[in-house]
Formats: sequence, structure tokens, C-alpha cells
Amino acid sequence: MSFQIPTAFVQQYRPMLERLVQQGGSRLRGNVRIETQVGVNEYFDRVGAVTARKVTTRHDDSPLISTPHDRRRVSILDYDWGDLIDTQDKLRLLLDPTSTYSENARDAFGRAIDDEIIGAAFGTAFTGVDGSTQVTFPAGNQVAVNFKIGGGGSNSSLILDKILEAKRLMDLKEVPADGRFIVASSKEFQNLLNTTTVLSSDYNTVRALASGQPGTLYGFEMIRSERLLVNGSAQNRVIAYQRDGLLLSMAQDISVEIAPRPDKRFAPYIYVCMTLGATRMEEERVIELVCA
Repeated sequence: MSFQIPTAFVQQYRPMLERLVQQGGSRLRGNVRIETQVGVNEYFDRVGAVTARKVTTRHDDSPLISTPHDRRRVSILDYDWGDLIDTQDKLRLLLDPTSTYSENARDAFGRAIDDEIIGAAFGTAFTGVDGSTQVTFPAGNQVAVNFKIGGGGSNSSLILDKILEAKRLMDLKEVPADGRFIVASSKEFQNLLNTTTVLSSDYNTVRALASGQPGTLYGFEMIRSERLLVNGSAQNRVIAYQRDGLLLSMAQDISVEIAPRPDKRFAPYIYVCMTLGATRMEEERVIELVCA
């Protein structure tokens, strides 16, 4: 056989692009309150609870009990992304990457939506007439890292006791039972499974959740996210919330434009953008579970 035959060896390339592993889109968008926003700032007025007065005197004056009003401000942020696809590149690739690039960008924007929602859960909210009064997340809405019903022991991971405490805190404030969620990472699901006894009636539910199946635990729908924030001690800030407690305000949804750019030899240009804001609407509806 000829010693020159290696020059005729064929190199074969698949006519497709494979996307690397990543979170595909938003996991939280469909589980929060969503509004449409026009303008840089949007104000959402709220009415607080009042107390009924017992009548103890005949022919007494009519009551005048002031109804508490306040508002929450949402400020929007812009996101965008763009990339060029040279015609010559498409010839060399033997494929058109436009669709794959667009899908990749959409997923990136979905993750950005989750980041905005997660940041708003424990971030500073703004209230007052002009939305300049800051409202920090209250310490009373935090379930401590070593919390255990009855006290004692070390329970730094996500355990059933912490979930029960989040339920108690919401029930105490009369937060609606429907639309409750917990956002936790794979580590929390692993720890939860590891600390739930096999004999417990909750074990099968936790095991299903740990394997990625949807399900609820003590009235909370569990959502996995690897994008949780951490505190100064590198502990995960797991979010327990009721749907109306977190607001996503969309000024412009994810928009994809593909057009040739004359300044780049008419190469196709993919441009993706969105404009949105997020805030915590009501402290009573959001609980932090600290997990190490």
C-alpha cells in the first residue's frame, strides 16, 4: 500500500452544533406574579389590613378608621446580546448556526430572569410616595441555619423542620395556602433526602423530588435552582415564597431580531434584548431558609 495514502484520508464533521449543558430558560418566571410595565418606574399601590371596632355605646359617633396605604416601586433594567455569523463561516461549517445561537441566547435571558427574581426575594425593596424609602428583608422572616423544632442538635442543611417552620410563619400571617414554592439547590435536595428517615411518610416524596420529578412537600411546590445567592458565611439562601410575594414586571419581553448588517459585509446579525424589573411585593409572603 502506498506510503502517500494518508493524504487521502477523509475527515468527517457532523452537520450540526451541539449545545453544552446549561439551564434551559427560566424556572421561576411561571411561578411569580407577572405584570406589564410602561416607563422607567412603576408603582404598585397596596392596602393594609384594618380592624373592626366593637360597638359599645348607643348613638355613638360613626367611626373613622384610617385605611393604611403604601406602594412598591419597580425599576426596569435592560439586557441585550448580539453576535455575527459571517457567510464565509457558514460555508466552512457546512451548516447554519443561526437557530442554535438564537436558542442559546434565549436560555441566557431566561437565566437572567431567574437571577432578577432571586435577587429581589431578599434584596432591598422600595416604598413611599416616590419609591425612595428602602425596605430591607426582615430578620424575623429568616429560619436560622441550625433551626430545629424543639431546639437542640445541628441542622445546617435543608430539613423538614425548616420547611415546617416556613409553613408556620406563612400560616401565622394568613398567607394564602395556594401558590407556595420553595427554591433550593441540588445540594439541599440531597441533604433533605439524606436526613429524611426511610420510615417517614415523606420519604417517597423527597426521593421523587431529589430525582428531579415535580412534587409538593407540606404545601410547597419544590423548584430546583443552582443560582441561589449565598450569605457572608457561604450558606445558601433558600427561598420559600407565595406567588404574589414576588413580582416580575416586563417592559419588553425577550425579543430576537436577525438581519444583515451592511457595515459587516451584510453578514447576518443576531440581536436579543429584554427590559424588566423585579421586586418583593410583601415581606410576609417571603421566607429565607439558611442552609449550609
